[in-house]
Amino acid sequence: MRTPEPTGFPSKRLLFTPGVLCRAVLPLLFLIAPAQADPVKVWASGAYSFSDELGGFRITGASGVGTKDDPLVITEELNSATPVTLTIRATRPIEAFGRAGDVANGVMYMRIDVLNNSALPWVEFQFELQEILDQPSVFGDGLSFDQRNKTPDNIVSSNFADFDRQFEPYDRLLFKNGKVDPLKTATFEFLITDYTPRWTFYLVQDPRIPTG
Repeated sequence: MRTPEPTGFPSKRLLFTPGVLCRAVLPLLFLIAPAQADPVKVWASGAYSFSDELGGFRITGASGVGTKDDPLVITEELNSATPVTLTIRATRPIEAFGRAGDVANGVMYMRIDVLNNSALPWVEFQFELQEILDQPSVFGDGLSFDQRNKTPDNIVSSNFADFDRQFEPYDRLLFKNGKVDPLKTATFEFLITDYTPRWTFYLVQDPRIPTG
């Protein structure tokens, strides 16, 4: 037996008016909908591709084949003063010491043009090679900043006067004695050699800020 409701109340009642219901549901829809991340771009040049898929920075261009006269030029924008990682992949057959551009030959003359969009000055800038992500590149993997050349003349920067190379247990290249102000671009040139070429490797980029 149905219990009669008090006088003046309808038998079917809405907890919310349509307007209130919409205002309650719409915020939930935004929470449920997946956030749209910035698209990852893969730039191909020569026999390689370059990706910012690991986040923290943005590639804005790539050109060149990787020779001394036509280096691979990667332009980037860093929005913070924290390390970021560039993913590099071979896109053509691997053939050590083959013709640059036609194959991934393990000899890559590089130029990195980096825009400092971090709002902080950079007083040093370090690169580190990794054959396996987050693991040091050791001598046996063949990957280095031209480790066999004891007196390199192709490591230069537009903003830093000096550099140090560190080998074992890391392959690191540190540019120092200079500065990159916010909204300025710095250029770094160096040679990467990989005598046992792999399909994928990584270049960690670490801008350093003043500590005092």
